[in-house]
Amino acid sequence: MWYCFVCNVSIYLFNKNLKTLIIILFLSEVKNPNNSITVIAPKPNSMRKYLLGGAGLVFSTLALTIISWTPSLNGVSTAKTVTEDSLYTQYVSKIYTGAHLQQAGLNPEVFQKALTGFYNLKSSGKISTEKSILTIADFDVNSTKKRLWIIDLKKDSLLLNTWVAHGSNSGADMATRFSDANDSNESSLGFYVTAEIYNGKHGRSLRLDGMDEGYNSNARKRSIVVHGAPYVSQSTIDQLGRLGHSQGCPAVPAELSNLVINTIEGKTVIFINGSDQSYSSKYLDTHLAANSIIPMQDTTSTLIARI
Repeated sequence: MWYCFVCNVSIYLFNKNLKTLIIILFLSEVKNPNNSITVIAPKPNSMRKYLLGGAGLVFSTLALTIISWTPSLNGVSTAKTVTEDSLYTQYVSKIYTGAHLQQAGLNPEVFQKALTGFYNLKSSGKISTEKSILTIADFDVNSTKKRLWIIDLKKDSLLLNTWVAHGSNSGADMATRFSDANDSNESSLGFYVTAEIYNGKHGRSLRLDGMDEGYNSNARKRSIVVHGAPYVSQSTIDQLGRLGHSQGCPAVPAELSNLVINTIEGKTVIFINGSDQSYSSKYLDTHLAANSIIPMQDTTSTLIARI
């Protein structure tokens, strides 16, 4: 490039003038009769010429260097990504702590997965912009424990923690098998968006649309819905040592079904978690979720203050 050539010429001329200046200064030093060192200054005009010439070349070289320097955008991008992701982790932790989810028995890793999906679904326009309700069912937990959590993310508040049933062919007390196939009677993992309310054989129920292709996208065809059921109760646990089973629906206690449906209806997110190594979802991208809640123009100090 032309400016690299000019830089090289400038550096060469500067070095040449610098050497000449050093020689002049060296030759100007002579010993006086008293053996003391006396510096004989060169003529003012001559000295000014060399000093100004050297300074000019220095500034020229620096200016060309600055012009030719290009910052590493990759480095800045990487640093920003690290900052966003770390702030996102703090943000998740704030909600988890504020809602007292550890005391309610919700695994923090499961919560982060669910929250990540919530923000990615929201940024994709799949869910309501007016509601911040997140429902989590963790089928890695025994059915005898209250493994359904309904959380208000705006208020950092746990609204409800209760039982939820899994499909009859997914397992006895623990759900270990999952399927999206028709007539499988197994639960399906992943993210769902709540749809319309209707009255069916289980009474007032809430339809669901599966968001994860190949894992729960047949939910509507399979009639996977939220409904109340008498077998989701303490009396059933006392009798069987576990909850009763559904045909794949996340069934809730009959006495709480209206409360659950009224709280989560209207395009909110349900995340059903389970130990299935094959499960994956495009909505589990934490970096995309971080971008959706941490605007690019915000400064680190502003974000930390927000957290």
